[in-house]
Amino acid sequence: MVRKKRGGQLPGSGGGETYESQQVADQAYQQHNQEARAGGYQHQAGRPPQGANRGGGGGGYGGGRGNGFVNGNGNGGMPYQYQQQQQYGGPPPSDNGGRGRGQGGGSRGRGGYGSSGGYGRGGGSSSGGYGPPKTSIPDLHQATPAAPYVAGVNPQPTTPSVSSPSPSPSELVVESFQQVSIGQQVAPLPVQAIQPIPTSSKSVRFPLRPGRGTVGAKCIVKANHFFAELPDKDLHQYDVTITPDIASRRLNRAVIKRLVDLYRQSQLGNRLPAYDGRKSLYTAGPLPFSSKDFKIMLADDDDGSGGQRKEKEREFKVVVKFAARADLHHLELFLMGRQAEAPQEALQVLDIVLRELPTASYFPVARSFYSPDLGRRQSLGEGLESWRGFYQSIRPTQMGLSLNIDMSSTAFIEPLPIIEFVNQLLNRDISFRQLSDADRVKIKKALRGIKVEVTHRGLMRRKYRITGLTSQPTRELTFPLDERGTMKSVVDYFHETYGFIIKHTQLPCLQVGNQQRSNYLPMEVCKIVEGQRYSRRLNERQITALLKVTCQRPHERERDIIQTVRQNAYHEDPYAQEFGIKISENLTLLEARILPAPRLKYHDTGREKDCLPRVGQWNMMNKKMVNGGTVNNWMCINFSGGVQDAVARRFCSELVQMCNVSGMAFNPEPVLPPVTAHPGHVERALKSRFHEALTKLKPHGQELELLIAILPDNNGSLYGDLKRICETDLGLVSQCCLTKHVFKTNKQQYLANVTLKINVKVGGRNTVLVDALSRRIPLVSDRPTIIFGADVTHPHPGEDSSPSIAAVVASQDWPEVTKYAGLVSAQTHRQELIQDLFKTWQDPAKGTMSGGMIKELLISFRRSTGQKPQRIIFYRDGVSEGQFYQVLLYELDAIRKACASLEPDYQPPVTFVVVQKRHHTRLFANNHNDSRSVDRSGNILPGTVVDSKICHPTEFDFYLCSHAGIQGTSRPAHYHVLWDENNFSADGLQTLTNNLCYTYARCTRSVSVVPPAYYAHLAAFRARFYLEPQTSEGGSVTSGATTNGRGGGRRAPVAANSAAVKPLPALKDNVKKVMFYC
Repeated sequence: MVRKKRGGQLPGSGGGETYESQQVADQAYQQHNQEARAGGYQHQAGRPPQGANRGGGGGGYGGGRGNGFVNGNGNGGMPYQYQQQQQYGGPPPSDNGGRGRGQGGGSRGRGGYGSSGGYGRGGGSSSGGYGPPKTSIPDLHQATPAAPYVAGVNPQPTTPSVSSPSPSPSELVVESFQQVSIGQQVAPLPVQAIQPIPTSSKSVRFPLRPGRGTVGAKCIVKANHFFAELPDKDLHQYDVTITPDIASRRLNRAVIKRLVDLYRQSQLGNRLPAYDGRKSLYTAGPLPFSSKDFKIMLADDDDGSGGQRKEKEREFKVVVKFAARADLHHLELFLMGRQAEAPQEALQVLDIVLRELPTASYFPVARSFYSPDLGRRQSLGEGLESWRGFYQSIRPTQMGLSLNIDMSSTAFIEPLPIIEFVNQLLNRDISFRQLSDADRVKIKKALRGIKVEVTHRGLMRRKYRITGLTSQPTRELTFPLDERGTMKSVVDYFHETYGFIIKHTQLPCLQVGNQQRSNYLPMEVCKIVEGQRYSRRLNERQITALLKVTCQRPHERERDIIQTVRQNAYHEDPYAQEFGIKISENLTLLEARILPAPRLKYHDTGREKDCLPRVGQWNMMNKKMVNGGTVNNWMCINFSGGVQDAVARRFCSELVQMCNVSGMAFNPEPVLPPVTAHPGHVERALKSRFHEALTKLKPHGQELELLIAILPDNNGSLYGDLKRICETDLGLVSQCCLTKHVFKTNKQQYLANVTLKINVKVGGRNTVLVDALSRRIPLVSDRPTIIFGADVTHPHPGEDSSPSIAAVVASQDWPEVTKYAGLVSAQTHRQELIQDLFKTWQDPAKGTMSGGMIKELLISFRRSTGQKPQRIIFYRDGVSEGQFYQVLLYELDAIRKACASLEPDYQPPVTFVVVQKRHHTRLFANNHNDSRSVDRSGNILPGTVVDSKICHPTEFDFYLCSHAGIQGTSRPAHYHVLWDENNFSADGLQTLTNNLCYTYARCTRSVSVVPPAYYAHLAAFRARFYLEPQTSEGGSVTSGATTNGRGGGRRAPVAANSAAVKPLPALKDNVKKVMFYC
């Protein structure tokens, strides 16, 4: 060990989100990736995860954009055809000119059910379909408002004001919005249905359960919840103060353990207290004092600062002082439904008690516990390994208290010698080649904050925390040996002091110690201390490796959970015994129901006009998209050096043929022949080719409608750059395809899957619910209803300055509720509340102006359907239980203000539902060998819903497994209703949610999360590509540039305590009208 006299660096912070939660998210979203990619002609269950794919076909809920499992969504055996085919309910005339199905006013429309205005892609007149065509609704930026079509009522034309000064587009749209007469169609909702928004969380009462559902075939399932008997004890809380103050929970626990060992009998009345590692101590009954001081001597375990200490022991002063009684009576009342709010203090005490024993035995991470002994370690590469563990949480449920136990895995740093760790990190032997500057940066970033122990001092394994890396090699390093400034080289010091000869003198030294004094340690004398969790972002290879470890078939996971509960032996746990907590060793048996799959409508020109999915999946054999999109003008750019022009042309021809077979109208000839471009020149290639195409199309009044891009399999930032340029600069939707898929021998499934994505990107619909067309969906079909999905994605751990991205999507068709327009916005780092739902700003000429995501999407709905939404259903993803009140109060208020800004008394009733995937409840079939109760992956059947026993004691929530498993154990989505002015029944909301899961555009499978929430996540994930590489501070707050497309410049208020965030580049209007994020 060599100490410098002065200087040093700040120790690296290991802050950021715990990887355990990130890993849970990645695992959940990977499941979604597989859902989006699987299915088709035949289900392929045994394929590995394809999270790293970036091709066009599949894509994922939280990661890969590739195709992996591919749908058979077309009839590969049908002959090639390119002919106009009549579609249902053609759209009205569109102001989009060349982007309609027919060019000019005389063409026959091919748009779908009322795909009007800017959202649909139709042009000209229409024929066929359900009911008369809808009258054109003006585009957001069109100056002539028009009344909607009303059955039995002639549309009332409006006269455009030509001579008077033109109002702004937004004013015209609001005026147009207000002119819609809804009284002629359906009876208005009673005013008393709208409830006042509570002013604080204390006045909020979430909706009570409106009874349990009855729809569906009943069955028995098992849940990984273990009944916990409520203790009959008098719980006391004591404040703990330890002096000197300790930052480490581990050291705090060591102090209190020493105190209990010494004084339990003599001073603590033989109580065995539970300790939270910080400031609180809990006992089952009172201690024989109200306040007492203790002196504790603890053997010195070096804290990593590197400071020399003469003492062999450290002295701590501990003050234990009575604070309060934790009343379990209120918890009992809550579980019985006689108290509204959960007594969090009592639940926290019980949680701490049950964590005491595993905390001493394992490595705790949030609510999970890990150990290298709980399962085989698996290398993840670059010096990381996965550890197995289990999650544990006590929860209030309908059956009483329940202990939720689940298996878990996360990444730990391998306890390797530092040189071996660096070899793995750089994937080469560092002994034989000089380190480059890039190598040094990577090493420094990877090692900062890691704790190491020295190996050159025999049994004295002193520990230090790494703060940096020297810029000079070890052989050049010197340091002042004494106060007189006598200089000594590191090499000589180690030889003379420890008799240790440094071999790798060309390598830099590690800098360890505190801020005041940095010390030098040669890499070869350091070994990483075991048990350090890796909290930063994993790369794609590491994520794939971790997912392979965590992927367990249901019967295997159930077996491991039961084994974990038995190993934990709660009946022998001295802390559980002390507090009188008894835990069952049996999984909870509960009644579930399997909701029926909805019938799906396809086009009448196909051999199969509709279909009933079987076990959560179907295919496109003999079917045509219900509203095939039109692509007249397209081009292909090949960024892959391995694909020759002839191969690219043949691939495009095959893709076009599949689109036409599937019901689209796709011109076989591109505007320009395919061209090859270098991946490093993506912007230049895109813009030059785009303008070349426009030069050819503009004289004919046409636009370029689609780009097909062929990408290398490993394309770095190319995919994100291409999407950013196309969607925010050129106003062009694109479909990316990986090179490996171009060269597939049998690519029919892949092409069919890509076709599904292309169709919705150009404004078509793949399928709709038969019940939607026949107006049989309760609380949706009876009056115009808009369904929102919203999500916020946060930066990865370690990205401390990146903004969070909010996305909101909303249905743009009614009664079909299949098409969703999407808006995105950057906001304050790790801010969960969506700040841009509603906003106001001051205009110098017009005064107070209003806007935001909700308002724009409401206007867009009215423009597309000709109706004002009379009901709002809002699915909100990504909210934890601790944020329920905050999110509801803020976002419901924004929804109300957005509605009122369109029309003073316009307040449609709102149902606000939180969708949760990051939970640890798993459902298992009662009999894994019964083929009637499991799918091919061994999971419970799609449509399985649970609203009893393991659900909230009184509130309206349910678990729904809406998808068929592919691999691993399915995770049901948890839906919790926070506000319900539409008075949904349990059956009504459960059936609606399950049916919507069959309308996901990108695959012929039901998905595990309701599509609007899924789409919002996809849109937010896409928008992260729009961020500049280095997000600058002090930029203008998110404004019209991010959501309404009218350009930036205006500043908008954000939530309190939020810093200014640079807005995202604006999505082009024609892009945000379609499902560009698919």
